Amino acid sequence: MKKRISFWSLAIIFSLVLLCGIGMPASAAGEATLKDGVLIQGMDVGGMTRQQATETVEQYIDTTLKPVQLTLQTSNNMEVQVTAGDLGIRWSNPQILDEALAIGTEGNVITRYKILKDLQREPVNYALTFDFDINAINQVLTEQCTAYDQPVMNASLKRENGVFTVIEGQVGYYLDVETSIDTVYEYMTGTWDLQPGVIALNVTVQEPVSSAEDLAQVTDLLGSFTTSFSSSGADRSANVSNGCKLIDGTTLYPGEEFSTYEAVAPFTEKNGYYMAGSYLNGKVVDSLGGGICQVSTTLYNAVLRAELEVTQRYNHSMIVTYVDPSADAAIAESSGKDFKFVNNLDIPVYIEGIIEGKKITFNIYGHETRSGDRKVTYESKVLEVINPPGEMLYAEASQPIGYLVKGDSAHIGYKAQLWKVVTENGVEVERTQVNSSSYKMVPSSYHVGTATADPNAYAAIIDAINSGSVANVRNVIAVVAAQQQAAMAAAMAQAQ
Repeated sequence: MKKRISFWSLAIIFSLVLLCGIGMPASAAGEATLKDGVLIQGMDVGGMTRQQATETVEQYIDTTLKPVQLTLQTSNNMEVQVTAGDLGIRWSNPQILDEALAIGTEGNVITRYKILKDLQREPVNYALTFDFDINAINQVLTEQCTAYDQPVMNASLKRENGVFTVIEGQVGYYLDVETSIDTVYEYMTGTWDLQPGVIALNVTVQEPVSSAEDLAQVTDLLGSFTTSFSSSGADRSANVSNGCKLIDGTTLYPGEEFSTYEAVAPFTEKNGYYMAGSYLNGKVVDSLGGGICQVSTTLYNAVLRAELEVTQRYNHSMIVTYVDPSADAAIAESSGKDFKFVNNLDIPVYIEGIIEGKKITFNIYGHETRSGDRKVTYESKVLEVINPPGEMLYAEASQPIGYLVKGDSAHIGYKAQLWKVVTENGVEVERTQVNSSSYKMVPSSYHVGTATADPNAYAAIIDAINSGSVANVRNVIAVVAAQQQAAMAAAMAQAQ
């Protein structure tokens, strides 16, 4: 006997087919849609395609989450207001759509029917997760938050009218950008509840290395030295004065190193410098800041007398006239020359720079611990003097005979040493070599014109140049001039 399927059984099966979507398109375009009862972050996305649900989530992020305010607590207790959008918020789990679209599509008809009925009673809510752009966080921290960093400033001294006063220092605050990036990222991905929040950034606090007690001990003159620039022109004098001003008032703490170059650079008009003569590769040339080496040299000699530790010193390429050989200290941006020294004492020192008339003086103050009967002097010892052999004469074919222009002046070459001599009660107890220096010998030079149509005159001036004697050159020039005058007189007489 054949089994018969009743009308009501067929009706139930047909209803299940309709409910489960069997054999029917899920949307007008034939795309799969999310079932009723599917939520994402509390938003009903039932009946939506993948694209529609994606757009809904992205709109939620754009309009609801990106504007959420976050307060970043940065250096010196300052606060910076940013948004989740500024930190590069983005949806990090779009794969939940795959799981959501699969609901009610697996198993037999009865199973799928049951799942859909369960959704009607208890919707399924998928939670969004978010990621953040590390580069965006870094940009916010470096461009907005580090603006509130405060450099540490040690207490310092000021000397006016022979009296020292203490200038209070300040605590330093520095945002640790690298670790703060991690702090922001971990908060936003782990702690953030999608509401406005406060994030304390990682700030390093640096206390000043100073004390009023130490600074109060700076009362004694440890070393002093003066040089004259009376022969300098206005521009070189201005450079010396400017360099002195830039160093004056420096407080140097125990263990700190002082760089003269860093103190007086850059050599620009904006920084107060003018064009003046300086040494370059054995020649005298004009440069911005010409004369600044007299500043470093004067300071060098004051430092030696204070017996601070010299860590870098170079002599000039050619001898200078304002100190003895080997008592100079050159600085040069082009060759990397600098004069540096360290405060090797237990108490801060103060550097005072003074310009009086055309004299520059540096005084170094600190706390005197040396015995009163101990005296320190410095002796320059010349090992060799190298005199120029004569003038250097250079032929200038573009100039006529009679052209005679002085180039570089002569410079005597030296090899020298500087010695430190210590006496106690007038008796020498120590003699130590401080440095060795070599200075180039440079002969004076002249540029001599040789252009002429007279082969005899040309031969005569070339012979004079080859003789290396300026006197011979002058004689030839005089003879040629006399010959030219005689020829002109004869021509005029003949014309009459």
